[in-house]
Amino acid sequence: MRLSRIIMALTVGLAVVAVPTAAGAAPQPQPPANGQPPPDYVPAPASLTVNPATIYLGESVVLRGRNFGPNEIVDITVSVAPLAASVPGQAPARRSDGSAVAMTTVAYPNPAPRTFTARTDSLGRFTRHYRPSDVGRLTFTAVGRDSDRTASATLTVLPKKRPPHHLPVTGDSLGTPLKVGGGLVGAGMVLMLGSVLWRRRNRFGAGSAS
Repeated sequence: MRLSRIIMALTVGLAVVAVPTAAGAAPQPQPPANGQPPPDYVPAPASLTVNPATIYLGESVVLRGRNFGPNEIVDITVSVAPLAASVPGQAPARRSDGSAVAMTTVAYPNPAPRTFTARTDSLGRFTRHYRPSDVGRLTFTAVGRDSDRTASATLTVLPKKRPPHHLPVTGDSLGTPLKVGGGLVGAGMVLMLGSVLWRRRNRFGAGSAS
């Protein structure tokens, strides 16, 4: 009986010791060779954002790219399309038959570049400032030269803000109060003269009666 207990204790001890040994012998994931990602690695898609998304002509925006290749040059192209009449802030232009007319683009004498580049950092990010010189809907397309990753974003450029419209003060608007005031003054003078004449008439009438 005692011998069986000793054998059982030895068996349990050997099993406990063998568990970590077996775990240590299991194959461990190896780091990628030469810094290359594993075959099943799927990189996040590249993205491009424009902030703000709607501006007035003369203002500038910030382009931000993400998830491009590290330390690579990104080529950015800009295409311009006319604004539709339904764009907020624009009065709808219509033909005689009622159909909407697309607004034509308006450009500065020195237009902004339609192609330019940006360089990413070690994490595949870049930031560029851009001031459009066209009224319309702009589409930015960014393509990494080494990674061949592509992303795009759109921007709406509205015409310059118009100054607030104030009604001018005309002569007619000033003349009306002056006329009313002059009429009141004249009426007051007439009443005053009438009162003076009435008093004099009563005074002379009283003297004649005595």
